[in-house]
Amino acid sequence: MFPGRGFNEICIGDPYETTMTITETHLVLGAGLFGDFNPLHTNQRFAEQSRFGNRIAHGYLTTSFMAAQLGMLFHGTAIAYVEHTSRFLAPVMAGDTLTIRWTVDALDDKPKHQGGMVSLSGICTNQDGTRVAEAEAKMLVADNPRNQEALALGVG
Repeated sequence: MFPGRGFNEICIGDPYETTMTITETHLVLGAGLFGDFNPLHTNQRFAEQSRFGNRIAHGYLTTSFMAAQLGMLFHGTAIAYVEHTSRFLAPVMAGDTLTIRWTVDALDDKPKHQGGMVSLSGICTNQDGTRVAEAEAKMLVADNPRNQEALALGVG
């Protein structure tokens, strides 16, 4: 598999988008993985009586899907996922289809690391266009060596 995007291959304003449907399995596995068995996530009868009317996904699950997109975007070039902050705006339930859109906000060259710090802002919406989460992230990303070779040869 070829490496993902390198620091030398992105620009401020670049958008990256993906879509994924949350399933019942995600909710169940999330509870086990996170150790959070709050009845809003695991007890249908309890959750039906809540303000949400149904079981909701863990916030960690939503923000993990958001972070995973960056992991895939920079696979093989990411040096470190340095920072991630999230704000949850609406509940996510099994059956919701989430669209995650990240935009590159800033690039800070780090020659010592042969790459740089990438600052991004993300928005997560459901199938109805409702904004369910927002996030900001910073990743230390290496230059893509394939791209460096092409630039050196004058073909990139």
